[in-house]
Amino acid sequence: MNRTQALVAEAGLLTVAGLDAVFNQPTEPWDVGVAIVAIGALLFRRRWPVPVFMLTLPALALVGSVIATLVALYAVAVRYSDRVLLTGCGLVAAVGYVFPGLQFHYSRTDTVLMLIYATMTAAAPIFFGRLVHAQRELALRLEDIRAAREHERLLDAQATLAKERNQLAREMHDVVSHQVSLIAVQAGAIGVSTTDPDVKAAADNVRKLSVDTLDELRHMVNLLRASGSRTAGLTPQPTLSDLDRLITGSGIETRVTGAAPEGIDTAVQRTIYRTIQEALTNVRKHAPGSTATVEFADDGNDLAVTVTNTRPTRPTLALPSAHLGLLGLHERATLLGGTVKAAPTVDGGFRLELRLPRAEQRR
Repeated sequence: MNRTQALVAEAGLLTVAGLDAVFNQPTEPWDVGVAIVAIGALLFRRRWPVPVFMLTLPALALVGSVIATLVALYAVAVRYSDRVLLTGCGLVAAVGYVFPGLQFHYSRTDTVLMLIYATMTAAAPIFFGRLVHAQRELALRLEDIRAAREHERLLDAQATLAKERNQLAREMHDVVSHQVSLIAVQAGAIGVSTTDPDVKAAADNVRKLSVDTLDELRHMVNLLRASGSRTAGLTPQPTLSDLDRLITGSGIETRVTGAAPEGIDTAVQRTIYRTIQEALTNVRKHAPGSTATVEFADDGNDLAVTVTNTRPTRPTLALPSAHLGLLGLHERATLLGGTVKAAPTVDGGFRLELRLPRAEQRR
């Protein structure tokens, strides 16, 4: 719905509520005033649904203007899931609906029918509001599932690419490097055994080229064994210089406090990067709608990196997981003499802490 359609719908709703108040023929200035307040309060029902609902009750009880109260009650049901709150609002609306008829004497049958009608009238916007709320939550869940499936598809593609690279690396090592090594050895033998200066120079040149080729081959094999990325190119392993891009692309509102000290080696940088990456991935999967904080702390002996997220604001999903992420982080930290701790926080969030000793402490 575009802005024009929304404005037309809003105007139509206020018009219906106004006609409902007019048809009830308020005569006293007080009645007219509460009717105007009830209709005007509907403009703010999305921001303050409960106060707006309370403002519509005088018009319901004194004038019998029911439309404004039902609209406000629907807004409460769309916003909140608290059953106690919804039940209380429904009962108050039902009592307000019955209140104008208390001055008349009804038969027992008419009284029961009036109570049933009042209850159904109050329950209808609550059930409809919960239905709309469930529809919106379902749409959010489907979007999360779609994003999770896309992420899993990307991981599968990266795993396939890494497998192909590893296979190619093994073939290059088993075939090419073996043959080049033989060439280097035979060239060295010729250079030692010959007395001809030209042959000796050629053999030394062949040996040097073979050694250089082995170095280049070893470099290429290491690259081919690296994990796949979004592009088909071969890229180096990430370091802390790639952290900003990781946080920006995570889709999570993340605040970074502190910074890693200068001069830490690349192994430590990769471990920190992978820890933050795994933490943000878990936040996206298991705490939708939450925010995260990445904190660096250095006391001179240990470097601590903590990722803390708030409690989720949307329903969590039982997404597929191999539960190997934290295990991999523990292994990375152990190789560097560090530790990883993960635990929920008292406010419903989660906290992941990586603590690594400084380089001089590991020696």
